[in-house]
Amino acid sequence: METILNYFENIPSLHRSLLLVSGITFFWLLEGAVPLFRFRYRKWRHALPNFFFTATTIVINFALAFLLLRTSDWVVANDFGIINWVPGLPLWAYVVLGVLLLDFFGAYLPHFVEHKVRPLWMIHLVHHTDHEVDTTTANRHHPLESFIRFFFTLVGVFVSGTPIAIVMLYQSLSLLATQFSHANIRLPARVDKALSWVLVSPDMHKVHHHYRLPYTDSNYGNIFSIWDRLLGTYMELDREAIVYGVDTFPDPVVNASLTGLLKQPFHKYRKPTFSGEEPDSPAQG
Repeated sequence: METILNYFENIPSLHRSLLLVSGITFFWLLEGAVPLFRFRYRKWRHALPNFFFTATTIVINFALAFLLLRTSDWVVANDFGIINWVPGLPLWAYVVLGVLLLDFFGAYLPHFVEHKVRPLWMIHLVHHTDHEVDTTTANRHHPLESFIRFFFTLVGVFVSGTPIAIVMLYQSLSLLATQFSHANIRLPARVDKALSWVLVSPDMHKVHHHYRLPYTDSNYGNIFSIWDRLLGTYMELDREAIVYGVDTFPDPVVNASLTGLLKQPFHKYRKPTFSGEEPDSPAQG
């Protein structure tokens, strides 16, 4: 465990970049081999706006990374934060608890808040208006959302008391986990269900991308499914019934346009639909 922490404490930027590219490449190829839905789309054209938002997320997080480093150094130096207040923790438990807490404060909590606070939902909407959810959707976040998520991560580091090694470990795991859960792959149903007891599995997260409430407001988890199960936000829906998108923003052309996506947070809020007939999706089958 010490070796792992030493590596992530000083992980080179090149290694983090390789992790991102390797993850996307692996799941991109896997989507072609065992797709959940056979989308009628040009995969590269669909990916371009998602890659743009991936780039903006990287730039924003890189520019603000010094705040994470300073915060993590301060909590360690002052023995501050939850994991530093629990006496007698073995190293493995210290790391696991730190990752779990960062997953809550840095991912589950902001995700939940974004769905409940109207202006934040309009920003987060960019992520949900993808009509062909695949591994590139994982990082489809408006630049404003990247700032919001970073703020919550910073709070998570402060409250949990995690050193920078655990922060980097968590972010690396988070990157792969989101690419996995968004990937357009069909795992055996029993395997997916078994995974969902601990991790956010593809089928579990796809429920969150269903175009109507209450499913959209469920399964907020990032790496671990424990938070949804403990806090009552876990839901299931047959994967064949899932329709991607948002019912109040149904135009697939606008939702695939980079200009349209950048403007999306500034549209007038429209109340989502809670019930009604489920139409067949023109993009899935």
